Amino acid sequence: MTESPLVLEPLFRVGPVPITAPVVTTWAIMAATTLFVLFLRTRLSASPGKLQTAAELVTGAIEHQIGEVVEGDVTPYRALIGTIFLFILVANWTSLVPGIEPPTAHLETDAALALIVLAATIWFGIRANGLGGYLKTFAQPSWVMIPLNIVEQITRSFSLIVRLFGNIMSGVFVIGIILSLAGLFVPIPLMALELLTGAVQAYIFAILACVFIGAAVSGEPGESATPTRERDSA
Repeated sequence: MTESPLVLEPLFRVGPVPITAPVVTTWAIMAATTLFVLFLRTRLSASPGKLQTAAELVTGAIEHQIGEVVEGDVTPYRALIGTIFLFILVANWTSLVPGIEPPTAHLETDAALALIVLAATIWFGIRANGLGGYLKTFAQPSWVMIPLNIVEQITRSFSLIVRLFGNIMSGVFVIGIILSLAGLFVPIPLMALELLTGAVQAYIFAILACVFIGAAVSGEPGESATPTRERDSA
């Protein structure tokens, strides 16, 4: 029987827990981004240089995008959404490093990210509406909708997993096949496209996380959150 290409052999074990290559890559990304942020923190100044200016632009863009989706103060969501976006962005771009397969090309990583979003959605929903108020939202607009709203919560998480996994895995396969057939320099345009695809997928995942959280906070788990000014102009 042929073993599934999605099944990975562990590199080593920590007790009974197998540690695979995507896990090691994930740890490396987490360590690198943490060290970079700590380094940047020591360089903060009232007269920002190029690096601090770039970081402030990224932070401002993340806050703006959150504010477009979630009503009210964006501060409670900034760290979560920003971390998810930056992690997925860096993880997607590791596909361009020879010999490294992006963690997001594996279901386990994508499932973990989707579970984080699901847990955050429930947490922020309860925090904004209380436990009773959050549970009551599943009966909107009628108690008949309770099973459908619960199923929707689950299917939204699956959609996050499948979307991210499918797009990143397909890109890895295409570049790998062309590289094996055409040599080193031909896939360079595809690698540039992979940079764009990785950024777009990170953006989509983060925005969908904002939409789900915004819907839970507003008490509408079965509907997409929309910016206030868009609803006012509709």
